[in-house]
Amino acid sequence: MMNLKTDIRYPGFKILDRYILRRFLQTYAFAIALITVVLVVFDYAERVDDFTEMKAPFSAIIFDYYLNFVPDFINQYSGLFTFIAVIFFTSKMAYQTEIIAMLSGGMSFMRLMWPYFLGALAITLLSLALNLWIIPVSQVSCVEFEQKYFKSNQTVQYDRHIYRQIEPGEFVYVRGFNRGNRASYMALERYEGTSIVESMEASDVTVDPETGRWHAQRYILRHIAPDGTETFEQLRDLDTLINLDVRELGRVDKIISTMKIGELNDFLRQQRSKGSSSINVIEVERHARFAYPMATFILTLIGVSLSSRKVRGGTGLHIGIGIALCFSYIMFNRIFEEFAKSGSLPVGLAVWTPNIIFAFIAAYLYRKAPK
Repeated sequence: MMNLKTDIRYPGFKILDRYILRRFLQTYAFAIALITVVLVVFDYAERVDDFTEMKAPFSAIIFDYYLNFVPDFINQYSGLFTFIAVIFFTSKMAYQTEIIAMLSGGMSFMRLMWPYFLGALAITLLSLALNLWIIPVSQVSCVEFEQKYFKSNQTVQYDRHIYRQIEPGEFVYVRGFNRGNRASYMALERYEGTSIVESMEASDVTVDPETGRWHAQRYILRHIAPDGTETFEQLRDLDTLINLDVRELGRVDKIISTMKIGELNDFLRQQRSKGSSSINVIEVERHARFAYPMATFILTLIGVSLSSRKVRGGTGLHIGIGIALCFSYIMFNRIFEEFAKSGSLPVGLAVWTPNIIFAFIAAYLYRKAPK
């Protein structure tokens, strides 16, 4: 009995731990491989017309698209794969009475969780590394490939009408910006309080992404006096520097998906200083990069607690209930993300609420698990 207490306090890493951890990670890898094959086959069947018509090279399809797209998809649903893996092999062990044998031999349910949490820790650390640093880099190539070879994405990178605050009291309006770094129209406005005092307007404008300087052959300066009178100046050879990164002109969700965590934090601070309307979207992305990987522990606990009991219906029943719970988690994530983006709830609270809800579910199922 003394040895058992020592074993609980200092879990170590024993033969049963290696057995459970190996089966956990092998089943996880098998689930990912299986879903990946199915995903690639269906996605290729859907995209083959685009690939053929746009003459996408085979090497680009493999290395620029699928090699970058598949890891991102896998990482987004890593919690689901973890959940399925845990339920599948744990339910099988319960059906073969292996769990009963372990618990009857003096192993506590808490001690049984030790190798599961080691596996969850490995998956969480991998997912965090992918989320924070690796996938944002790979998404650059993936987005460029989609822009070049997907017909449906040829003109959707930039909004038609873009209005941004670039400094306190200064706003820029850009219309018809395209991938050639050219806009059909640009207006720079300066306000004092709620009244506009000066504006600059130009057509057929180009920008140098490296220097941030905007150029046009002709432009108009408009001055508005306090009494409402206006004066105009028609000038040539516009060459001005505006506090506006070209990346800010793109769709925010596409931009932030290509930023590593340090770049994302810097971009968020920059947008806050400008009073951007996209702050909630950026904060959702930042919180989600941490919240989703951390859910691995919660889903692992739910999976083990749910499937460690031998029940009529066996593995199929456990997997059915487990998948229903997991998809409920994904649905909650999407719903609360929309609440956060719309400002209905504080972003941090909204993004982490599904984890909090399912942590209570995990605690309840853990109490009901066989001891």
